[in-house]
Parts: sequence; C-alpha cells; structure tokens
Amino acid sequence: MKLQALSNVLILLLASSSSYGGGEQTIALAPISVEGKVDSSDITDAATEGTVTARQLANRPILRPAEVLETVPGLIVTQHSGDGKANQYFLRGFSLDHGTDFFTTIEGMPTNLPTHAHGQGYNDLNFLIPELISSVMYKKGPYYATEGDFASTGSAQIHYADSLPYGIIAVTLGSFNQKRVLNANSFDMNGGKLLYALEYFHNDGPWEHPEGYQRLNGVVSYAKEEGTDSYKITAMAYKGDWDATNHVPLRAIDSGIIGTYGSLDPSDGGNTHRYSLSGEYTHRDNNGVTSANAYIIDYGLDLFSNFTYYLDHPVEGDQFEQKDARTIIGGNVGRVSLGSMLGLNSVQSYGFQLRHDAIRGVGLYNTQNRVRFNTITSDQVNETNAALYYQNELTLSDNVRMIAGIRGDLVRFDVTSDVNPADTAVKTATIASPKLSFIFGPWADTELFVNGGYGFHSNDARGVTHAVDPATALVRTKGGEIGVRTRTVDHLQSSLALWMMDSDSELVFAGDTGGTEPTGPSRRMGIEWANYWTPTPWFILDADVAISRARYKDPTSAGGEYVPEAIEKTVSIGAAITDYDDYFGGLRLRYFGSRALIEDNSVRSKPSTLVNLKVGRHLSKNMDLSVDIYNLFDRKTYDIEYYYESQLATETTPVTDHMVHPGEPRSARVTLTYHY
Repeated sequence: MKLQALSNVLILLLASSSSYGGGEQTIALAPISVEGKVDSSDITDAATEGTVTARQLANRPILRPAEVLETVPGLIVTQHSGDGKANQYFLRGFSLDHGTDFFTTIEGMPTNLPTHAHGQGYNDLNFLIPELISSVMYKKGPYYATEGDFASTGSAQIHYADSLPYGIIAVTLGSFNQKRVLNANSFDMNGGKLLYALEYFHNDGPWEHPEGYQRLNGVVSYAKEEGTDSYKITAMAYKGDWDATNHVPLRAIDSGIIGTYGSLDPSDGGNTHRYSLSGEYTHRDNNGVTSANAYIIDYGLDLFSNFTYYLDHPVEGDQFEQKDARTIIGGNVGRVSLGSMLGLNSVQSYGFQLRHDAIRGVGLYNTQNRVRFNTITSDQVNETNAALYYQNELTLSDNVRMIAGIRGDLVRFDVTSDVNPADTAVKTATIASPKLSFIFGPWADTELFVNGGYGFHSNDARGVTHAVDPATALVRTKGGEIGVRTRTVDHLQSSLALWMMDSDSELVFAGDTGGTEPTGPSRRMGIEWANYWTPTPWFILDADVAISRARYKDPTSAGGEYVPEAIEKTVSIGAAITDYDDYFGGLRLRYFGSRALIEDNSVRSKPSTLVNLKVGRHLSKNMDLSVDIYNLFDRKTYDIEYYYESQLATETTPVTDHMVHPGEPRSARVTLTYHY
C-alpha cells in the first residue's frame, strides 16, 4: 500500500479511536496534506464497519432519539416501558437488554453504565439531539484493541458537529399531545466555533394512563484549531420525568381487565438526569497524531416498576424502586503514528484508558405507589476500569494488510453493603484480549476481510463481591468473521459477512427484579448483508438483512438449547430523497422476526413489520414543513414480548403468560423549521 493510502488509514484509525470525538477535521502529515474526514466505507478494517453521515440521518423518520442506532445494519431499537427509560437493543443474536455488549460513546464519553440499578451496561440515549449529529461510526465484533467492556457485539461512536451551517428553530406538534421545541445555532468566537442547542419535549403516548414524559435538554460546545492543535469543550444537561405503562400480561388485555394500552400499576414511572462536561485535544505532527480526552458525568435515576403485580406481595403489590446515583470521571490518551517495522510500512496505535464510577448509592426497594416499605439491597460502589492497548497495522504487500492488537484491562470492584455486611468486599480482576485481522485487496473495487478477537463484559460489582456464590467478574467472549465488501457496481456499496461469537456466560432478563441474571455459556453465528445505493445526488436507497442463531452450549443445565429473546431475523429497507424540486423525505420498513421466549423454543414471540414515512417541502429559503407518520399502515404489533410467571390481583395462583408492550398505533408529527 502506498504512503497516501497509509495516511488515509491513519486518519481513519484516529477517527475511530475511543479517545477521539471530534467532527470534521483537517489532518496534516508532512509532507502530505489530506483534507476532510475519510469515509469509513473507503477504508475499513472489517466488512461490517462503517460510518453514517448527517445526510443519511436528515430525512429518516425517528420516533425515539436512540433510533439513530438503527442505522447500524441489523440493530433493532425498541421499548418495553415509558419513553424516559433506556431502550431495548437487539443485534447479532443478542437481546442486549438496555445496552450490555454494545458499547456507545458520544463526544468521547461512554454512555453504558456498569453496576447499574436496572441492568448491567444500561445505555440511556434519550439526551441525544439528532439534528446535531455529524456522524455515527460503528463497528461489530471484538476485533478492535481500542474497544473493551461491553463492546463484544459492537460499538457506536456518536459525534456532534462543531458548527451548524445555519441556526434552527423547530416546532413540532403531534399525536398524543406530543410537543417539541428546538433552538440550535453556532457562531464564530475568538477564532473558534461556539455551538448551543436547547430542546423541550413532551409526549403522553397512546397509553390510557398518559405518560407525561418531559425532556429538557441542552448542549454548549466550543471548538477551535490552532495550527497543529485542536480542541473541543462540551457541556451537556438532560433531565427527564415520566409515568410508565410497562409490559403487561396478554391475558389481562384478552380478558378485558385493561385495554390494549392500559396499565396494571399506573404509579410506575421514573425520573432521571445526566449532566456532563468533557474536553478533547488533538495534536498533529510529522509522524502522526496524539489525542486525549477527559470527562466528568453526574447521573441519577429513580425508577419504579411492577412486572409481576401480586406474585410476591399479595397485599402491597410487587412494585419495586431501583435507584442509581453516581459520578463518572475518566479519560483516554492515544497515539496513532506512521512508521516501519521489519521493512514494512506500519500504522501503530497505542493508548491508555481510565474510567471510575463513584456510585454514591445503588439500591433495590419494595414500594407501593412509589412509597418504600422494604429495603432489598442498598450499596455504595467504587468501580474502576484501567486499560492499555496496542495495535499495529502492517502492509504485507500492495493488496494485503495485517492488523494485530492486544488489550489489557484491570477492573477493581469496591462494594459496601448497607444490608448484608458479608457482601462488603474489594475484588480485582484482569483480562487480556488479543486481536488479529487480515484485509485482502482491493481487486476490482472489492476487498476480503478476515477478523478475529477476544473480548469481555463485566458483571455487576454487587454480584462479584457476593459472599455466597459470587459471579465471575469479567466474562470472556471470542468471535470471528469473514466478510467481503464491493463497489463493482457504480454508486452501490454492498457487504456480506459470516460471523460467529462465543460467550462464557449469558445475561438474561429477570422479571421479578427487572434486571439481568447470568446463565450458561453460549454460541452465536449468523450472516449479514448490507447495501447502500446512491444512483443520484438526491436519492439514497439502503437495504439490510441479518439472520442469527443463538444456542446454549450446555442445553441440559440451561433448561433448553435456545437463548431466550435472542434476535433471529431482521430486515431494514429505506429510501430517502434530498432536495428534489423543493421536496425531501424518507420511507423505512423494519421487520423484527419471531424469536424464542424460553429455552426449549416451545413459546415464541410474534414478528412485527413497521413502516414509517417522512414527507417535507421547502416553503421558502428559510422555512421547511415536514410530516412524520409512524406505523403508517397501523399494524398491531408488540414492541417487546417476554414469557414468565406473574399474578394479577384477581388471581390466587401464579400464571405463566406472554408479557407484551403493545407497539404504538399510527401517529403523526408536524414540524415547522425556520433557518436563520
């Protein structure tokens, strides 16, 4: 590979590094000058790696902020509770619950939360403002030395723009008392760019007990370049409050106890906040790029749920409170440089990553109408993750690249239990994760990728220090894939990948606690086919198909062969029109296939197909009008479906039943946007 191509790889590695979170950059490597960010569709390390641009998001109908992640081929985003709660995620044969095994960052800050009150790796993205996103860079599989905890299935790095081409005032009104106001702009300041955005959102939803979800959101950032240095400082603030209609037993709807959109405990709901300050710094020299970032995040959640009703407490009911209050501090320092090794051109990446979660309180309480009557757990936790990584890309010939990497993680769990002093302990665990990839090509605009690597996810610190039958601290994963990506057809990019991944332990949803519990080892395998076609500057067509198979390695001890809730089939097809004769818009179809709900596959979920539409017109130079229609054909679907035991107030014995969260009926949102 020639030096020009190597410099492009260098830029891509920097852009995809977990220590980098900037927007458009100009990278100078004397004596070569390359302007603009390299599209990862041009140079990638795997067939299933890619970048989603702001142009692709602009005309996509998005019901919930986290649905920007559905731009990742094969990934499904849904909800089983109120909209203020973190979404449910599905990818590559996994029910990722609220985020386990899919790692996400925004502006270089991790959003997954270990030892969370509701679920390990909890990933609440409700603070996202889609209009500010400049790119979503995604990867799949444990093949990257820069990615650690929660990244076994994949990762996504979300970057906000440093500046906007014009100011935005957008007012949205919609079905179910939905209201949104957004004001965002940027301007020059002291040689840099100051950007701000303020958002207010309200939604009642179709629920018989209105959720009254209110979201207040703000972002302020300042970005500046000075010669070979650039930096960015970002402050974010988010606050949400809602009442929730959780998933309910199907028998309660069928018998008429509640309506389709009814609730069995109207006092369910919650409130949350996230305040953050982060900074990023990049220095470019003749041989490479050094980057660093640091962040501090204050986070809190108070969540009330009732998933079994009167199973455990026939008088008070089974509602429980999950409370989480923490401060997160961390940062990354990394270097990407051009050089040579063994007479071969080399791109080396290495760095240090540090994160500390000071969890002031994480607890589980029995409640009735949000009033506590019993404490189940109450803990203070200090959890620290320190990691070193090294990766070397060698050009073996004009058409062969090899990427070898190694990552080492140390995690320290320090738990103080207020309920059971025997569970108070400090434990430390380490794990090493080697990676190896080969890239062959290009030949006729086609490349072949062979990737393999080891990864891991951490378990909840409270389980790790438990005095009786403690959980494994760090769970090993390992995977590999063979993929091909081609551009032999003009304006069409197509990729096909076969993959497999093993996990030493599963985390599955537990209805009685609302969290996840570890089970036995598993193996997953599947095939993915993704296509992206741009025949004209104003038209985009994409189509993705993913088929997965998830099985326990020891069916006897697991109670069956199938991993419950594991996604098996998904199809996504979308078309977007950009500025065609003053019109714009997009149409999307998403198929979410049936999946096993219990280990013997005797009970399965229903598949669902949703079509969403966006239609808009430029009324004038500065004014746009758009209409988003969700569930265009008003399909009766379930957002989520479980199968477990519960007991209603009118029942004297437990009943095992389908637990469903109905999908929202057809709804519309009208947005008037003024550019200034």
